[in-house]
This record gives sequence, structure tokens and C-alpha cells, in this order.
Amino acid sequence: MSTTNPPPPPPKLKTRILTIPPSSPLGSWSSPNSLQTWTLPPTPLIPASLTLAATALTTSTASSFSTPVAFPTETVYGLGADATSSTAVKGIYTAKGRPSDNPLIVHVSDLSMLSTLSTIPEIYHELISKFWPGPLTILLPVPTSGQLLAPEVTAGLTTFGARMPDSPLARALIQLVGKPLAAPSANASTRPSPTKAVHVLEDLEGKIELILDGGDCAVGVESTVVDGLCNPPVVLRPGGVGIEEIRQVKGWEGVVKGYKDRSEVGEGHKPRAPGMKYKHYSPRARVVLFEGHKPVNVGKELEGGGQKKVGVIRTGEWEGLVGETEGRIESEEGGFAVRQGSLRDEEGKELATVLDVDLGQDVKGVAHGLFAALRELDRLGADIIFVEGVSDGDDIAAAVMNRLRKAASEIRP
Repeated sequence: MSTTNPPPPPPKLKTRILTIPPSSPLGSWSSPNSLQTWTLPPTPLIPASLTLAATALTTSTASSFSTPVAFPTETVYGLGADATSSTAVKGIYTAKGRPSDNPLIVHVSDLSMLSTLSTIPEIYHELISKFWPGPLTILLPVPTSGQLLAPEVTAGLTTFGARMPDSPLARALIQLVGKPLAAPSANASTRPSPTKAVHVLEDLEGKIELILDGGDCAVGVESTVVDGLCNPPVVLRPGGVGIEEIRQVKGWEGVVKGYKDRSEVGEGHKPRAPGMKYKHYSPRARVVLFEGHKPVNVGKELEGGGQKKVGVIRTGEWEGLVGETEGRIESEEGGFAVRQGSLRDEEGKELATVLDVDLGQDVKGVAHGLFAALRELDRLGADIIFVEGVSDGDDIAAAVMNRLRKAASEIRP
């Protein structure tokens, strides 16, 4: 009886971080107030690291083994591959450990590139004019003939998500490759999304070869995904553009929420957009989300739990658990610090080490620091993380609470 040997595992790769200097020339729009064509600077002025990454993406498309490249956008770091190549796109799923029925978002450098992939229905014209380039993904119809995208991008759907990132570095990379890039977040599947190059390295070291470091991501949560092909139009995933902002656009006044703030595994359907079906954004530590702003009694919460190190993320109302004179700065991330102290009972006995993070009351600041805070508390060895939720709203707060509810092991009112 013949047996079939399983395919060999992909080789362990040497992962390099390539820094793109902030002052690097990355291109410009050919015409003012037009998103039609993104024009690159003269070849000698293009950063060598960017050219190397584009070459890697182009070369891997033609090989039997393909490794994607991580790059920054304004939302989170993306893991990019040529969206027209099945071999290249399969490399994304392999590196991330991503379920194959979870579709990918296609990133384009300009409208000229987008027009080669699909027609753009009129419902989107004003939306594009207002929010592109930026953190908004639109669902477009897959052409019935002449389809250029690899089938792995759409995961069998008749639509695909597309966006134009508000990052000159990302647009320059796409334009250098000369093909649209399929690019989910550059993290291991289910982990918090990366907002720094080092976050990508933590998850994907040995699985990809190149990470372009363009600094911290400005928004901190993924793009909003909308579907204007149905009536009424829907928001499939909350993100960097709030639903109230979308309702100000002609034709989108009646847009409705079409997502759930939990994973939808086992509900018998394919996800229409990334982030809908599977558990996402989770650190290794257990996360308890408190949706109200009621004070949390951490000592009581820990009774009988055996946790030795407790993370706390505050967003405005909770008082700090670490005193100014007691706590020492354990680490500093962009926009927040982690203060370490001790939690003691009434008799002075130490119950646990506390790692305290204050993200502040500004919801955009919370969005910017959320994933980084979850990752940092994980890195510092927190056994459990208590998170103070923000007030639900139709702005970026909806994205924050959506991510927290998907990350949480337990939700408290």
C-alpha cells in the first residue's frame, strides 16, 4: 500500500527589519486633488530598502515558495503579497496561520490600479472622495470575466474588499511592485494587530524575511469595511472611520451596522469581510473587559485565582492602582507608560504585582494605544488583564469596543 508523505514544513527564515527614514521621498499625486495616479520619485531617490522589498515581492511571485513582506499603513502593519498571484497569496495564509475562508483586503496605490480590478459603482464615488486615501475599505464586485485577483483573496466570495492606504510608504511600495497587494494585519492569526515593526517581529520572526519599519501607525485599529452593493448599505467592520462620519455622505445616510461584537464561528456562513467570523486581537493573557465605568475591585477579582501578575488598562474613570511614589516605570511605549507596583490586602500582604496602563480619556488615543498595550502587558508576563471599556458610540469608539469584545475571555457589564 502506497503512502503519501506530508509536504515539508516551510523553511525557517532570517527575518530582517529595514528602516525607511521619515524624510524619504516616496512620491506624489500626478494632479492636484486627484487620486488617479500616484507617481514615484526618480529611481535614484527611492529608498534602497523600499526597492529591496518590492523586488522581494516581485521575485517571490515567480517562485514555488513565497514569503510576504510586512509594511506599515496608517491603521496597522500589513502583511503584503501580490494579490494577482495564488502562490504569493498562499504565503500570507501560511505565515499567519490564517483560516483559508477568511478573505483578504486588496490595497491599491491609486484609482488607476483599482480600475483594472473592478468597476467602481456610483454609490462609492463620494465616499472615496471624502475618505480616501484612508482607513476605509469598500466591497466591490468580482468581475464575471477577466478576473485578475487570485481566488485565495476572495475566499470564494463574489465580492472583494479594496482600500487605498493613507501612507505614502505603502502606496510607493504598491506602485513599485506594479500590482495590488493583498494585505491583512501582519500578526499571527488571533493575536493583537501590530502597530510597530517590533510587534510584527514578535509574531512572525522566522516566517517572513522582510519587515519595513516606517514608525508607529497613526490610527491603531484596522480600516472600516463597508458594503454599498446592498440596500441599505452596511458597515461590516467598524474601524478608523466612524459610522456617523459615513452617514454624512450622500447615499449613505441610512447605513446600518452589519457586524457582531464577537466571533461568528459555527454560524454556517463565510465571512463577508475580515474580522467577522474568527476570534481576533487576543493576547496570551486572559482578558476581562468591564463595559461600564464602575470601579473594579482587583483584590476581590483575584480571590482564589492564583494570578501573580495583573495587567490593568484604564481609559478614564478607573483610579490608578499604582501610586506615584510606589510605582516604577517598567517600560514605555509610544503614548503610554506601564507602571509597576504591588497590590496588597488590608494587612499589607502582597497579593500580586500590578502592571498599570493609563491610555487616557481621548478615544482616538485609546484606539492608537490599545493593541500596543495588550502586547506590552503580554510581554511583561501578565496572567490576567482587566480592561476598562469606553462608551459605545458611532465613532472610532465602536471599533475600540468591537476589538475589545473579540479579545475578551469574559465581559462584565
